[in-house]
Amino acid sequence: MALQQRKNRAVDQPAIPDRLYFKIGDVARICGVETYVLRFWETQFPQLKPNKSGTGQRLYRRRDVELALRIKTLVHIEGYTLAGARQALQLPQAPLSGPQPLPQPLILDSPQAPSGQAQDKIASTIAHARAELREIASLLASPTPQPPRRRSRVTAMPSTSDTLFPF
Repeated sequence: MALQQRKNRAVDQPAIPDRLYFKIGDVARICGVETYVLRFWETQFPQLKPNKSGTGQRLYRRRDVELALRIKTLVHIEGYTLAGARQALQLPQAPLSGPQPLPQPLILDSPQAPSGQAQDKIASTIAHARAELREIASLLASPTPQPPRRRSRVTAMPSTSDTLFPF
C-alpha cells in the first residue's frame, strides 16, 4: 500500500502558482527540496539559470521551476545520476503519440545492402564483439579471485644484538 501511495505522489506534480517570478524558497517548497540543493543544481545543469535581482536574490521563472521539478523527478524518483539527468535533459523529448515503429533490419542480400568490402568490415566488427562478449562471460563465470593479502606494515627487525638501540 505504501509503495502505491509513493508512486501516486511521484506522478502528481505540485501546482505551480501563476506568478512571473519565484524566490528560491518558493521553488524549494514547490519542488520539495532544500535551497542548497537548488543552488547545487544550478552548478550542475547549465539550463537552470535563474535571474538575479539587484540585491543578488535568485528569481526563478516558471520554466526554471518546471525544469527543477523535472530534475527532481529524474534524480530522486527515476534514479538517474546527475550526469545521466544532464544527458536526459539535453535529449529532445519524444512526443507521446504512441509507440514508434521499429526500424527494418538490414538484409545483406537486398539491393540496399552494403558492398562486399563493407560487409567484410561489418562481419569482422561483429566477430570482434562476439569474442569480447565471450571473454566477459568467461570472466563472469570464473570464481571470483580473492584479493591479495596486504603485507603487514610493521616488519620485524632482525636482531643482531639484544639492545633496542645498537651503537
